[in-house]
Amino acid sequence: MREALDLARQAAALDEVPVGAVLVVDGEIVGRGFNQPISRHDPTAHAEIMALRHAADQLDNYRLPGSTLYVTLEPCVMCTGAIMHARVGRVVFGARDPKTGAAGSVVDLYAEDRLNHHADIEGGVLAEECGALLSGFFAARRGKTAVV
Repeated sequence: MREALDLARQAAALDEVPVGAVLVVDGEIVGRGFNQPISRHDPTAHAEIMALRHAADQLDNYRLPGSTLYVTLEPCVMCTGAIMHARVGRVVFGARDPKTGAAGSVVDLYAEDRLNHHADIEGGVLAEECGALLSGFFAARRGKTAVV
């Protein structure tokens, strides 16, 4: 999760919402990503999607069974769909997302029995640090404080 936080800081430096993600297989990081929808002009360029794309390219396979995705913010519906299609085995996230979270905050797609793939989900890992980075970013945008 610390590596994902470092990637989130890279997103913030580019004035992107500071979310970072890493994908791990057998204890090794095989995919890295951070939010880039503004700079790439791509609404799908969320941290999770970028990490999945990087890992799939590295492993030469769009399926990533047995992998664990670490992400600083609870995945949205779009990212959850990609996570499921990639067959990621486990998702670990930091801060909850009360506006778009798809792991229990708004909806819980990971518990939806009608879907054909399910990942184990764990939230709240380094939640305070992940949340503070996001809060600081948005406060700075409103002119209230500096980015963490």
